[in-house]
Amino acid sequence: MHEFGLINRRQWLGATAAAFPFVAAGTQSNIFADPPPRPRVAAIITEFTYRSHAHVILENFLKPYYFNGKRNESGMDVVSLYVDQFPEGRDMSRDVAMQYGIKIFPTIASALKNGGQELAVDGVLSIGEHGNYPVNDRGQHMYPRKRFFDEITAVFRQSGRSVPVFNDKHLSYRWDWAAEMMQVAQELKIPLMAGSSVPLAQRRPPLEMPDQAEIEEAISIHSGGLESYDFHAMEVLQSLVESRRGGETGVSEIQLLEGDAVWKAAEEGRWSYSLAAAAMSAAAGKDVGPLKDFVESTGGNPQPVHAILIKYRDGLRGTVLRIGASATRWCFACRLAGKSEPLKTSFYVGPWQNRNLFKALSHAIQTHIRDRSSPYPFERTLLVTGMVAAAMDSRFEQHRAVPTPHLNVAYQPKDYRAFREMGDSWKIITEDMPEPKGIDPGGPIPKH
Repeated sequence: MHEFGLINRRQWLGATAAAFPFVAAGTQSNIFADPPPRPRVAAIITEFTYRSHAHVILENFLKPYYFNGKRNESGMDVVSLYVDQFPEGRDMSRDVAMQYGIKIFPTIASALKNGGQELAVDGVLSIGEHGNYPVNDRGQHMYPRKRFFDEITAVFRQSGRSVPVFNDKHLSYRWDWAAEMMQVAQELKIPLMAGSSVPLAQRRPPLEMPDQAEIEEAISIHSGGLESYDFHAMEVLQSLVESRRGGETGVSEIQLLEGDAVWKAAEEGRWSYSLAAAAMSAAAGKDVGPLKDFVESTGGNPQPVHAILIKYRDGLRGTVLRIGASATRWCFACRLAGKSEPLKTSFYVGPWQNRNLFKALSHAIQTHIRDRSSPYPFERTLLVTGMVAAAMDSRFEQHRAVPTPHLNVAYQPKDYRAFREMGDSWKIITEDMPEPKGIDPGGPIPKH
């Protein structure tokens, strides 16, 4: 046995190698290595108010959250904020920044540089949803997502490097701007992720699309607002039909119909009433009766019906139908070639309305920042951005069918099941639990 006062470094290493063979294999320098630095994140947001997208995304970066029944920690630090608007009496950004030691900067560039001269973060969240912004003559909210992107990429150009960016929801209300964003991302080699939270929700009943399925027709149903919820429903549709035989090839025509014209188009066979009924039954757990008589009201006022008819370049027919008034209804059905029974499912958002949808999305964003790769194709949201814009053009132009030769967006799907909530979290966070205030993803804190 060595005396502690006499042992030298060579003797210590020899003894350690005998006790721990992995040290002798050349890893002795690693067992004492510092852990890798935590990624630093800048959040560029329109407003930070209760239940805004900034709130329900960032709370999962600031505190542990449940995903598929397991408590997760983001492993990264939000270090800077740019906030475009501070609504009086509702703003949360200043209190949250003070509580978590986050700096609020007056410009997007200074937030990305964290007060310095060069890019100083490892990931960027661009959350351009909510806030007081104008609506154009087509009924589109003119959120500043393109401006945010332009100012973010100006810093990348100046610094000579790029970091992963997440763009919340669709890229822009204008297709030409969305296409430009894609081109700039390719030029600067920006790992870019975008899109909706809804495709990541639990599917009830469970549904996995067959590999290389030959889909003849598909429908996605929601009960929310024009454009804003149409986007989510289109992403639900796209996230399922993109896995069909041959992958995605793009869209050739879009038409938006409203009121009685919706039902007339069903009678003419332009969209499938039976598929819509199947999708609604998946959400309700039963037959809901004649869809034309299905009425849910908000404030005593029946909500209008509209449908978006989509012709894909490979012959697939798709429909996005808006019926009812529930903010949490998302359902889907499709018909496969040679099959008499449709496939159908609904997307369960978890307790507290849509707030818990953002746990799975935040988990996917964090993976995107760490891996510098989007968990699912960015092209999905690029295509849907153009589809939504064309639908709003159709409505503005007296509901005419709008040719979309520019939407020749082709891509192959990715298997993103690892980023979907499968339902175990709702065994822990249940419907009878009160919704927390402030920054609190909810659920019990494990005792150690």
